[in-house]
Amino acid sequence: MSVNFDNLDNIQIDVLREIGNIGSGNAATALAKMLNKRVNMDVPQVKVLQFQEVSDILGGAEIPVVGLLLRVTGDISGSIMFILEKKAAGVLVNILMGKPLDEIVVFDEIAISALKEVGNILAGSYLSALSTLTNLNILPSVPELAIDMAGAIISVPAIEFGKLGDSVLFIETEFSEGSTKVVGNFFLVPDIDSYEVLLKALGVAN
Repeated sequence: MSVNFDNLDNIQIDVLREIGNIGSGNAATALAKMLNKRVNMDVPQVKVLQFQEVSDILGGAEIPVVGLLLRVTGDISGSIMFILEKKAAGVLVNILMGKPLDEIVVFDEIAISALKEVGNILAGSYLSALSTLTNLNILPSVPELAIDMAGAIISVPAIEFGKLGDSVLFIETEFSEGSTKVVGNFFLVPDIDSYEVLLKALGVAN
């Protein structure tokens, strides 16, 4: 039987959920330091999805989104995607910049740099949590940012990184400041050869 995320039971999903919780806690702390103000983050859901389900989670292939793509290297390899609806990304930029939340955002160099920094913090926080639980050395690359339709964004890792596994770890990430909430979608997409390494390290595979 091939080792992949599809074979996980509830206990193993709980371990992955813990990665989401620890990672979001670390990320919230790092963002608060960066912004010098409190940022709340929650992880409403952690799921294992089929790769082809990703665009459905995002609301369909035609939805305009902002996507951050990072390569993962070290003891496992694969890619990370952090994807926000374009409108939500604008609200997040305004939160980061301390601007009125309904202000129209132009995705200029400053806005893109702020979003990349959030992507860096999130990826670093989640991978650090994963590293701690697995004792694996896992490193993120510098993020690349793209603004496009969801279908186009998620095709990038599939094309760029060759054959990916069928399953991805999905961590829904909710930022809030006051009553304003921004939902982002974080996906860890291991390369096929990395599934076994990752699951063995989590104490899941034999």
